[in-house]
Amino acid sequence: MSPRELIVLGTASQVPTRYRNQNGYLLCWDDQGLLFDPGEGTQRQFLLAGVAASAITRICLTHFHGDHCLGVPGIVQRLSLDGVAHRVVAHYPASGREFFARLRHAAVFHEVADLREEPVAGDGTVASGPFGCLEARRLDHPVESVGYRLVEPDGRRMLPERLTWFGIGGPRVGQLQRAGHLEVGGRTVTLAEVSAPRPRQRFAFVMDTRLCEAAFALAEGVDMLVIESTFLGPDADLAATYGHLTAAQAARVATECGVRRLVLTHFSQRYDDPVRFHDEAAEVFDGDIVVATDLARIPVPARR
Repeated sequence: MSPRELIVLGTASQVPTRYRNQNGYLLCWDDQGLLFDPGEGTQRQFLLAGVAASAITRICLTHFHGDHCLGVPGIVQRLSLDGVAHRVVAHYPASGREFFARLRHAAVFHEVADLREEPVAGDGTVASGPFGCLEARRLDHPVESVGYRLVEPDGRRMLPERLTWFGIGGPRVGQLQRAGHLEVGGRTVTLAEVSAPRPRQRFAFVMDTRLCEAAFALAEGVDMLVIESTFLGPDADLAATYGHLTAAQAARVATECGVRRLVLTHFSQRYDDPVRFHDEAAEVFDGDIVVATDLARIPVPARR
């Protein structure tokens, strides 16, 4: 099973800088690759990160400001150029259907990839499967913007000592997991007797927004929260005006929601010292804080 990690492709906001590409985040979640908000230059960042377009299984856009979507044309065309064989699903606010259509067909190319559009029409589940449940909620931004939350299914952890006690091993373990029970030596052994509940892992992605109920709902109890912190405290008025968060406000969400790892990103080009974001957040949140940098690989915390 592949590691669950976030590959950071870009961390700038409105414009890129010498050291920060525009947005782009690939969440590797077992056999899934969820590409969030590919901004300009994302295709090249994939190359620098050593990741192939075939890693993408879903494209999740929060909204249609350029720094969150202008990389879509290159990514869509790359899927066809590389002959990606599996279906890729695109989620985005339903109000932006026209914008996505323009991005998808921004230039002439031979489209052979299987790209399916599944717009987000309201709060709730947008996809589910063995990977878990992908949810979306509308945020508070001048244009329609949604955040995403991924929660894996309930699971169980096998207890080796209990399996040994009942004399169960090899392929029979899989049989027990699939059926929920197994006949052993004239008695029925249930899955509950040889396993324990496995804590679900949760991930949330919250971009352009003011503080709002939806941001807290998405972040509730997650192992990793990737959240915008465009501004610092002294510019809180600007943040409110343009529909953004400060580092302290992002940290407040993490604190009140019991987040384990807080990943700050989407930094305004007006700031040149990333340490300031960490220091401001640390005054509010005493957990694990990561100030995202381009091409970083940030693991989802191991289960509790």
